[in-house]
Amino acid sequence: METIQLPGVHKPISRLIQGSDFFRHEVYDKVCDVLDNLLASGGTTIDTAFGYCGGESEATIGRWMEERGNREQVVVWTKGAHPNKQGPRVNRDVIAEELQISLERLRTDYVDLYALHRDDPNVPVSHIIDALNEHIAAGRIRAIGGSNWSTARLQEANEYAAANGLVGFSFSSPNLSLAKPKEPFWAGCVSVDAEDCAWHERHQMPLLSWSSQARGFFTGRFSPDVLDNADMVRVFYNDANWERLRRAEQLAKEKNVTPIQIALAYVINQPFPTCALVGAQSKEELDSCIEGSRIRLTPEELHWLEHVE
Repeated sequence: METIQLPGVHKPISRLIQGSDFFRHEVYDKVCDVLDNLLASGGTTIDTAFGYCGGESEATIGRWMEERGNREQVVVWTKGAHPNKQGPRVNRDVIAEELQISLERLRTDYVDLYALHRDDPNVPVSHIIDALNEHIAAGRIRAIGGSNWSTARLQEANEYAAANGLVGFSFSSPNLSLAKPKEPFWAGCVSVDAEDCAWHERHQMPLLSWSSQARGFFTGRFSPDVLDNADMVRVFYNDANWERLRRAEQLAKEKNVTPIQIALAYVINQPFPTCALVGAQSKEELDSCIEGSRIRLTPEELHWLEHVE
């Protein structure tokens, strides 16, 4: 499996990142199968978060790593400081509290990648970068990133870090997918547009995309007359995305692959480093994702798939 490197992380980050938002104790055997398949296929990286499954996601990953004795072969990426009912929570105290709990659940003394699950533009980047650098200096975090941060705030944060001899963000995690959302899937989420992609290309900042396959939009399950999933209808149903689906189906036939693999290849073939979060729940699904990640698309094919008049 292809990998990328990030400053501060000595392990390779696999370009397919296994999502864990279904990892619960009651399906622990399935969790083990999924993660064993990931490593056996050359994958290294697992995405989790403080809030996933009420903490069970982190806890099952920690149990699996301890049982397998493979902590140094695994890239653990967790996230924190997600807003709650009272509002944003991006501050030094919340970061410290949640990170400590995450480390305990994960049964480790450090995480390879740590991202702030949302931004709070009212908090100065100096406060955030200073707080995160305290944990980097203490060895609890290897690299930091922003999940659902704007490129403007990412740049502001990194300019502050560079001016003060601190570690800045080395990755970003918004949504990037061939199907373009009409509105955020969840409140506060960020999906990149053409201007954001141009920024990533200029700066060559790695983008780790969540919902990289648009939550199954390209599987063939969805069509304009299938209205049983209100969220999919709300976010993805429009003429432009149906045309992108049609083009993905056409290109898939030409390349003897599937439309969902074309959608994944769209993310992997951007002109800047990318990784794609995938929700594989079986070896067959993971193998399909691996095949999709190996498809090479030309700049002309990328443009044709995406740009609908």
